[in-house]
Amino acid sequence: MRPKRVSLVHIIYFSRLALSSDQAKRSAQIDDITRVAQKKNEFSVITSLLLIEGAFAAQVIEGERSSVHETFDRISADQRHRDVQICEWREIAKREFVNSFKCAQRGSGNENLFAKANLLPMFQRGTPKSSAIHSLAMAIQADAMSRQGIDHLFV
Repeated sequence: MRPKRVSLVHIIYFSRLALSSDQAKRSAQIDDITRVAQKKNEFSVITSLLLIEGAFAAQVIEGERSSVHETFDRISADQRHRDVQICEWREIAKREFVNSFKCAQRGSGNENLFAKANLLPMFQRGTPKSSAIHSLAMAIQADAMSRQGIDHLFV
């Protein structure tokens, strides 16, 4: 008997964040998102990377089809996200991300990567390209791994 083939998919979406303008409260909200998402994603065998730039978020989520669908439904219903829009949803041959949940906010440590991606104008127009979001997420992951002395990823 052959094992059942698992269908891996990824979804790339973006949204407007409904977080506090107070920096301390906003940071606590993002910490809460990270803590809860890590637990839920580990349980669901999801890997993902969330990008935050100003009042916008974009995320690549990958895993088994039903788990990704359930995760996206939960995100869409979350009051901290508004105007959630899917940029891409497709089957993938293998995972590209290593963490159950990683969050990257634009800041001094990754300014050059966010600047090169130039997503903010696309977010503001409501027209970000999935390829730009995916490329930035991959660059953020590669940079983080490089800082840890990991020069190659076998997924």
